[in-house]
Amino acid sequence: MAGTLVVGYDGTGGARAALAEAVRLASELSADIVAVFVYSAGAAGGETSDLLAVLRERGDATIREALDVAARAGVQASGELVNDRPAEALAGVAADTGARMIVVGSYGEAPLKAAVLGSTPTRLARLTDVPVLVVRGHV
Repeated sequence: MAGTLVVGYDGTGGARAALAEAVRLASELSADIVAVFVYSAGAAGGETSDLLAVLRERGDATIREALDVAARAGVQASGELVNDRPAEALAGVAADTGARMIVVGSYGEAPLKAAVLGSTPTRLARLTDVPVLVVRGHV
């Protein structure tokens, strides 16, 4: 193997574009893919376990979708569900797998939100030394 590509995948248009590019690169580089579905269940009182179950169920279905896309292209892939903030989760999986690259979609966050909180790609660039590829989604 020529390394691992970590791709953030939540089933949105931007994530689909990122997955398509990760699959293309993985095929060219003889690399494998780890598709990561990130969810966060904040303090929701006594209903937290129900919320986590729903989020994990959604995550499982979303990861299966990503794995099917990779399999159809002949690319080895695995999936992970991570309960954390997106940038931290992707950086952590990249560190754990020794990834050569992190691939994420550009989601076109609202300008004020991006200015105040920072976008996931920007946070990733600050959190990790692993190269981050930002793929523009179809609008």
